[in-house]
Amino acid sequence: MISSRTRNATASAAAVLTFALVAGGCGSDDGGVEAAASTPSAPVATGTGPYPTPSVTGADTAEPTPPASTGTPRGGSVRPKDVDLTDADAVSEGAITALWTFDTTVDQGPHDAELRTAEAGWLTDAYADRLRARPPRPVSGAQWQKWADHDARTTVAADKTEDAARPPDGDTEAWRQWTVTATPSGSKGWAGEPVVVAVYAQLTRAAPGKPWRVADVTVR
Repeated sequence: MISSRTRNATASAAAVLTFALVAGGCGSDDGGVEAAASTPSAPVATGTGPYPTPSVTGADTAEPTPPASTGTPRGGSVRPKDVDLTDADAVSEGAITALWTFDTTVDQGPHDAELRTAEAGWLTDAYADRLRARPPRPVSGAQWQKWADHDARTTVAADKTEDAARPPDGDTEAWRQWTVTATPSGSKGWAGEPVVVAVYAQLTRAAPGKPWRVADVTVR
């Protein structure tokens, strides 16, 4: 019997699950979770990463508005107070780690990690609102079901990846690329296959010296 948390699995920013299914040759007919990282609103420049042309307009710099409370994963999750918020590397790594930290014992689906990340304060107000507004849709969630069967939780490692196409940091915008490895582990010593994805984070801030916030995340 499929559990209620599986029936309620969401289409979310958990592109890690989508990539796992795609890598294994599975498609949407097999119940994959929809990729949730959003597409950048700025044009894509020539190069490896999804970077905008050198102009920034309408950057969102507002403080995020916390959504409804979400569960706390076992072992906790990195929070903005744990890092230097004026360091774009630290903020982007922290946000990405939070987005890919899933715990099937407290999460109904990967979308809960998005809400938890927004609640923690990693994201701009506009990005947090977009994630909250994305309605969960029922999916069979083959990958999520497998993890849930083992009460799995992911451990996340993010390695900074240099990209020659990345624009230089501006006063109010920065881009970072990370290689994210999410490794599921569960009860009775169960260990799942690690999933590796390339993640691009766009960060904005109100002015030099102010805290960075993640304004967009793209998975390639």
